[in-house]
Amino acid sequence: MAIVLVATGVAAPLSLQAQAGAPVSTPLSTQLPTLGDGSDMSSSAERRLGDRIAREIFRDPDYIDDPVLADYVQGIWQPLLAAARARGDLSPELDERFAWEIMLGRDRTVNAFALPGGYFGVHLGLIAIVSNRDELASVLGHELSHVTQRHISRLISKQGQQTPWLIGAMILGALAASKSPDAGNALIVGGQAVVAQNQLNFSRDMEREADRVGYGVMTQAGFEPQGFVSMFDKLQQASRLNDNGAYPYLRSHPLTSERMADMQSRQPLGKPGAASAAATLEHAMIAARARVLSNPGVDALRALLAEAEGAKLASMAAPRQASALYGAALAASRLRDFPRAKLYLERLTALVRADERALRLSRWLDAEMALSAGDAPRAAAVLNASPGGRHEGGADARRPELFLAVQLALQTGQGAPAGEAAQRLQSWVAAHPRDAQAWQLLSSAYATQGQSLRAIRASAETQVALLDYPAAVDRFKAAQDLLRQGRAGDAAADHIEASIIDTRKRQVELLLKEQTLDR
Repeated sequence: MAIVLVATGVAAPLSLQAQAGAPVSTPLSTQLPTLGDGSDMSSSAERRLGDRIAREIFRDPDYIDDPVLADYVQGIWQPLLAAARARGDLSPELDERFAWEIMLGRDRTVNAFALPGGYFGVHLGLIAIVSNRDELASVLGHELSHVTQRHISRLISKQGQQTPWLIGAMILGALAASKSPDAGNALIVGGQAVVAQNQLNFSRDMEREADRVGYGVMTQAGFEPQGFVSMFDKLQQASRLNDNGAYPYLRSHPLTSERMADMQSRQPLGKPGAASAAATLEHAMIAARARVLSNPGVDALRALLAEAEGAKLASMAAPRQASALYGAALAASRLRDFPRAKLYLERLTALVRADERALRLSRWLDAEMALSAGDAPRAAAVLNASPGGRHEGGADARRPELFLAVQLALQTGQGAPAGEAAQRLQSWVAAHPRDAQAWQLLSSAYATQGQSLRAIRASAETQVALLDYPAAVDRFKAAQDLLRQGRAGDAAADHIEASIIDTRKRQVELLLKEQTLDR
C-alpha cells in the first residue's frame, strides 16, 4: 500500500480544537464556523468510489490484517468516532452510509490517509514512529475530520470536466506509483488527469479546518492535547533533517508556521506546548510489532535480536526494554528460532508483569509463538491460564484472543474444539459482518467439521467483506450446485442454509450490478 496520496487529498497529520477550555458537553462544531459542505457529490456516490478504491487496496500484497495491531488501533479509533458523533461533526447520514474502516499497510513510510466513503489507511511505519497513543490519535483525528467535513467530495466536485471514477483511477495510480512508476503512469494518463491530480491536494483552508475539528475530536475522546503538538514537532524535525521520500505526509500536508502556531495556542494554560505523555509499555510493544511486520527481511530480524542483546539495554527505560524484547521475541519466532524466542519472551514477561495491558500483549505473543512452533498444548495452557480462563477465547473475547483460540482449535483438528470455535465465530461475524478474516476462519472451522455447505457460504462472505463481489457470487453459486447435487449433508439444516444462500446471492448480485454500472 503505497501512499503518495498527494492526489487524493488523502493524508493529513493532525487536528485542532476550537478553543482550549471549551465545555466538553457542548458540541464545538456549533461554536466555530466551518467551510460548509458545498459538495455536489452525494454520500452514496462517494461511498461507491471509496469501495472501488478500497477493493484494490485489499488486493495489494502490502495490505495486512494483523489482529493485535488492529485491536490497538481500534482502541484509539472507536473513541474518536464516538467523540465526533457527540460533537455533531459526524452526521447520522454519514455515520450510516460510510464505512469508517481502518486499513493497515506494511509500508515503512510515515503516513496515514483518508479515502472517499470513510476508508482510512495507516502505514505500519507511522505506528512504529509515534511515541504514544495520543500522537497516533492526533493523526487519526485529523484524517477523520477530512471525511466528516466532506473535504474529499468537495475537491472532487470541483473537477467539473472529470468523472469521479477517473479521479478514483488517479488515486489508484498514486498508490501504485511508489512501487512501480510504470504501473502508476499507466493509471495516471492524460493532461486533464495531471491537472486534476494537482487540484486534489487539500487546500490550506481545509487543512486548518481538519486541524481545528480534529483537535476537538481528539481531546473530547480523552486523549492528551500535547500529543497533537509533539506529533507536529516530530514531523517538523523530520522535514528539517531530510525528506528522502519517507515522509509523504509532509509533502501532502506541509506544516506551515501558521498551523503550528495555531496548534500551540490551543494548548491548555500551564502545560508546555512541546510536552508529551510518556510512552507506555503497551505502546512500546505495539511499535515493536509494527517494525517487525513492516520489515520482515532476515537481516532486519537479526538486527532486532542484536538490539535485545546489547549491553546497554538493562540501563534503558522500561518501555525501551519492552520494545526491544518484544521485537526480538517476535523476530526470533519468525526466524524459527523458538528456544531463543522463548528466552526473550521470559525476560519480557518478567519486565511487564505489573502492567495488565502489556502483560496481555505478552500472553498473546506467547500463544502466537506456540502456534507457530506447532506446540498446541503450550498455546492451550497460555490461553486457559489467562485471567478469564477459557473465557479468553469466548464469544465476547477481544479479536486477537478469539482468533488465537480458533487457530488453536483448527490446529488440533478435532471436531469438538472446531465446533466451539465455529459457534464463537458465528457470534463474532453477526456483530462484525465486514470482518473478512473472521469469515475465513469460520469457513475453515466448518470445513474441519465436514460442513461443506456452510464452509462455502462463509468463504463467499469473506469475498463480500473484501468487496470482491464477482468472487462472492461464484462461491454462492458453488454452494447452490452442492445443494442440487445432494452432497451438502443435514437436510433440515441445509434447507435453512439454502434460503440464506439464495437471499445473499441476490443481494450481492445487485451490488455487483451497481458496481458494473459505476464503471
